[in-house]
Amino acid sequence: MTRSIQARRARALAATTAAGLALGTLAVAGTTGTAVSAEPAADCAAPYDASLLQRGDAVTGLTVDEGTTPEAFTGEVIGVLDDGIAAGLDMIMIELDSEAIQRAGGIWQGMSGSPVYVGDQLVGAVAYGLSWGPSPIAGVTPFSEMDDYLGRSTQRPAAKVAVSDSAARAIARDSDVSRSQAAQGFSQLPVPMGVAGMSASRLAQAQRYAADQGKGYLAPSTYAAGRIGRDTARAAAPESVVAGGNMAASISYGDVSYAGVGTVTSVCDGEVVGFGHPFNFLGATTLGLHPADALYVQPDSLGAPFKVANIAPPTGMIDNDRLTGISGVFGTLPDAATITSTVTYGERSRTGSSDIYFTPFSADVTFGQQIVNHDRVIDGIVAGGEDLSWTIEGTDETGAPFTLSWADRYISNFDITFEASWDLADTVYNLSRLPDVSIESITTDAAVDDDDSSIKLVAVEQLRGGEWTKVGRRYGIQAERGQLLRVRAVLKAADESLSYVPFSTRIGKKAQSGFLNVMGGASDWISIWGAKSVAEIQEAYAKAASNDQVVFNLRMKGNGGKVNVTSEDQASVVTGRKGYFVSVDGGRGGPQCRGC
Repeated sequence: MTRSIQARRARALAATTAAGLALGTLAVAGTTGTAVSAEPAADCAAPYDASLLQRGDAVTGLTVDEGTTPEAFTGEVIGVLDDGIAAGLDMIMIELDSEAIQRAGGIWQGMSGSPVYVGDQLVGAVAYGLSWGPSPIAGVTPFSEMDDYLGRSTQRPAAKVAVSDSAARAIARDSDVSRSQAAQGFSQLPVPMGVAGMSASRLAQAQRYAADQGKGYLAPSTYAAGRIGRDTARAAAPESVVAGGNMAASISYGDVSYAGVGTVTSVCDGEVVGFGHPFNFLGATTLGLHPADALYVQPDSLGAPFKVANIAPPTGMIDNDRLTGISGVFGTLPDAATITSTVTYGERSRTGSSDIYFTPFSADVTFGQQIVNHDRVIDGIVAGGEDLSWTIEGTDETGAPFTLSWADRYISNFDITFEASWDLADTVYNLSRLPDVSIESITTDAAVDDDDSSIKLVAVEQLRGGEWTKVGRRYGIQAERGQLLRVRAVLKAADESLSYVPFSTRIGKKAQSGFLNVMGGASDWISIWGAKSVAEIQEAYAKAASNDQVVFNLRMKGNGGKVNVTSEDQASVVTGRKGYFVSVDGGRGGPQCRGC
């Protein structure tokens, strides 16, 4: 291990020990800011009484397929599906038309929230599309159900809205859609959800590994790389968040942006309403509210076309994600936990960051920030080594601050970026599951090199009769009550040179047979899963071995408890493990620790 990583580890452990032990689940915290740009123009449209709608009634609407300026579309009412969205919540069926809709082949993902009017009164928001594929037929959420706190129903929206025979006939009669196609029903028009900053291949790689390892984060989801990007406020100013304009809701924003793009339904009194259906149905929440710049609408012959857009910095906060849409306020920005990573590789170095607004995605964003910054600096999938140190700061359930720090060495003969990024994300995930704990910042510092060499534990020797003797699996280790047991780990480096790590302990006078496990730090793990407090996680790290150390774990009944000793740092990462039966006072050997 390099001297710099040793110094960082010393500082890390000192910070962990000195920090106040905290209890507590992560509620993301940070500094609340205020938007400095002008507030969007309000429309404060009055809701139209949907019960007055008749088949054939003409409607107009606003949406964006390119840029930030809303453009008009027209439509004709087909009918109303009673309880189509939820109990007591009807769906209005309308066939829409415009040059943009014709080009795309139908309504698109990202059109959700587009306002529909009769005269100057607001009928509702485009929110659903026919399940079978591209179509101009839209299911509209009544605005009368959106303008009062977006409704207080706790029901989940239906995954699919059934269409009766009579409704299917009406759709077929008034549009180019066949009766059989219409009979397949409506489904929520998806919001184009994307992960800006991380490539599709990296995201898929991470999701596969997380699923294989049973991790509780980075599960496959509706988020895809390539549907959103990040832009400046000049391209999509806060003033563009107007009725029919673009809006985005974000879980995080920065190098790694988890976000979805939809459309504004109405703006009034410093508040915004949009989407017409849930983002993730989170109820009262904290998400970023962003302007967005639409690049184009991507046609799709098998599913709904989708909008591709860049999102600008936040201009407010989404505070409700409800059955009939999302709502938020302008000016006050959401609290955020910031993950900041610095990566150095040779002469290349970069510091990047992401703000996390929604706590349950903290581990996802932390892992993603590490990946995208490594990829940007290393610029390839390479074998190598990494000295990584990190610090997490936050407050416990009483409001007292805590600090958790760690430093370690990682190696990989294939992809050092991937190998070095999991432990921190696992730690953030476990913190995020504890009640009432707030993370304020996560800071990492990584020094990457091309050295992927490791040291392997190849044998264990015992001092017997003044000579070091290799311990065999058949007879194991021989110990005597009241005497000093002396063994050593035999390590082999990449150049075939050997080194030795000693371990000794006095055997208790009442000791009985047991087991000795010897392992490299890289073959051990830090026991933080299932921790019920920050204090438990801090304690686990205080006792943990780093990857470049050797661990001796002796378990013997009557010997005064378990003996666990960690060696000094070795020259590189140590792998491998050995396990041996320990017999006392000439007792016969026993079964070996086959899985050690």
